[in-house]
Amino acid sequence: MSLTLNILLWSFITPVIYTYVIYPFVTITLAKRIKEKETTKSIVTPTVSILIAAHNEELVIESKIKSILLSNYPKEHIEILIGTDKCTDKTDEIIQKYTKSDITLKHVRFSERSGKITIINSLIEDAIGEILILTDSNVIFTENTINALLKHFSDPRVGLVDSNMKNFGMKTTGISIPEKTYISVEGKLKYSEGKLWGSMMGPFGGCFAMRKNLYTKIPNNFLVDDFFLNMKVLENGYSCLNEPDAIVYEDVSNNLKAEFFRKTRISAGNFQNLSYFSNVLFKFNRLTFIFLSHKILRWLSPFFILLTGLTLFFTYEESTLNLSLAIGYSILFGIAGLDLLLINLGLHIKPFRYLTHFVSMNAALFIGFFKYLKGNKTSVWNRTERLQS
Repeated sequence: MSLTLNILLWSFITPVIYTYVIYPFVTITLAKRIKEKETTKSIVTPTVSILIAAHNEELVIESKIKSILLSNYPKEHIEILIGTDKCTDKTDEIIQKYTKSDITLKHVRFSERSGKITIINSLIEDAIGEILILTDSNVIFTENTINALLKHFSDPRVGLVDSNMKNFGMKTTGISIPEKTYISVEGKLKYSEGKLWGSMMGPFGGCFAMRKNLYTKIPNNFLVDDFFLNMKVLENGYSCLNEPDAIVYEDVSNNLKAEFFRKTRISAGNFQNLSYFSNVLFKFNRLTFIFLSHKILRWLSPFFILLTGLTLFFTYEESTLNLSLAIGYSILFGIAGLDLLLINLGLHIKPFRYLTHFVSMNAALFIGFFKYLKGNKTSVWNRTERLQS
């Protein structure tokens, strides 16, 4: 019985260590040893359609539009399509000021809350660009963002290119610093997957480019559209890459509660994608390996972590190793709980916050799974407060 429990214990611990530590470390290390391929810049500058779904974005929408206008990509080859989702602030008024700018800007108002997916699916029908850039209102371009994204499409095998997300607005009083660290490591991993195998596992949804002819209409109830599109491109036999020079800026969330609810929503969307693309698991190819290693095991980690705790409860007396693991397990959750208490007291200990971030991320995945089981009928969202005082 004890042997069986110990085998189970390590079968629960190993996937978590593998997906969070071993797979990222090995993939990033291998990618560093491979010489970067020369990307030949295409003489042709394809028309690009930039698609934005916005709901009450008066704080950021003007900065967003201005950053696109400052791009060094030929203005005559850029069109911006913005769908506003029944805004109740000044978002619509701000956008209207730019409808007669140097770049073609089409503004479509949705009179009823429709959700990002419905808006993007609708805007696609009017897009004339060969290349689409799907981007969020609060993600700011540099003058070279568009050029850097589009240079890879001179290779006909490339179907989707992700940007390099840089964060600002970090504060020691919330979770923005560990969130920035997590995003940074994820960015290196995504870049490495693209470099090694041409199979980046999901772009950062804030800004990515793809061929219009590869766009697949997203189910209206889906919550994570960027991963859906990425997987569709890979299934069609095209490459998905991350481009480090395609720099964009986003203010990172600092509010633990707001970020937790956002991640819970995303987690429900992750399980939607897992269900939709479950057939990939049975193809036993490179995509199966990457999908399992980077995403599926990570999405299932909260269940492995819970089962680890349960197994340790019955086996901690059997060996010094098991006792040490049980103590470490208790310390992990104890520190996270203590950190939440300290936050309420206005005290902030940086190393504690990283553990809190890890625990809250897995708690969001756990709750998101049950939200997925309940079903989701709409992609309507409320913006996460990011520009915080």
